[in-house]
Amino acid sequence: MTQHKVSAAPGAAPATWRSVNITPVERWGRILIGLAAIAGGILLLLGAGSVLAVVLEVLLVVAGVDLLVTGALGHCPLYRKLGYVPRSFRRTR
Repeated sequence: MTQHKVSAAPGAAPATWRSVNITPVERWGRILIGLAAIAGGILLLLGAGSVLAVVLEVLLVVAGVDLLVTGALGHCPLYRKLGYVPRSFRRTR
């Protein structure tokens, strides 16, 4: 897979496509919260009583999967799109 250069925030190290842009603490937090959201959503789905409940619980599972995947990969596409770079990843001048 080829790495593609993307623009980074001023003062930040040059970023590459799918480069790690999430700190280790945030990665673990995303993984743990994602797993909890997936498990909770599935448990709630087992007792869902209405269509609205099912929709909301499926959305909870989808959000959990997103958190789990971004945490596991260490890359948040929204951070890249917004140009956000965590302070610990910025170059000091």
